[in-house]
Amino acid sequence: MKILKVTDPAFTKYGRVIGNVDFTGLVEALKKTPCPEDVVYEPSVEALEALPVMEELSRIVYGEMPIQIGYCNGHNVMLNALEYHRDSEINVAATDAVLMLGLLTDVEADHTYDTSKVEAFLLPAGTAVEVYATTLHYAPCHVETGGFQVAIVLPRGTNYPLKGSHAKVKEAQCGAGVSNEDAMLTAVNKWLIGHAEGGLDEGSFLGLKGKNLCLTED
Repeated sequence: MKILKVTDPAFTKYGRVIGNVDFTGLVEALKKTPCPEDVVYEPSVEALEALPVMEELSRIVYGEMPIQIGYCNGHNVMLNALEYHRDSEINVAATDAVLMLGLLTDVEADHTYDTSKVEAFLLPAGTAVEVYATTLHYAPCHVETGGFQVAIVLPRGTNYPLKGSHAKVKEAQCGAGVSNEDAMLTAVNKWLIGHAEGGLDEGSFLGLKGKNLCLTED
């Protein structure tokens, strides 16, 4: 895949580089978190949330909203799925990582999405970006053999288990897509569009059309 930098003008429709917050302490703490051979995601980590950047992010970036700081670490080169939230997500890289991104506005009426529209961006170590709520995203990809380590900042409660009842994919099926967005909700504030080759849980909405993109392929 062609990989642009997050400083490239093409990134501005997906997010922005954050330059008014000091992420040094968070990056150093993130380097001490585990980096497995697969991918691990922790929505809230006490050691990261105890850092001064927690208050700064809540106050400056999220306008005093309650937030959580966790991480997504590991090894990955595949797209597998795309998700979105109703709020921006902040990604802070302790290692170089690549983000595969798309636009929510390119999702079809039946909630399917063509993976040929995905673009890839290099997030250098020490860099933080805000990924807008209108941006489709999923797990980062690693650049070096040692894997990737990326802090994930979101409004408090995001990505936790659902408590209420929601539409089921089979009940909402409409051709290759779904007629009800509620069937795509897989966690609190998380709507997911998966790929048939992405290895997702049974019952996930598999609405990604085209190749399951691989970072190492042209």
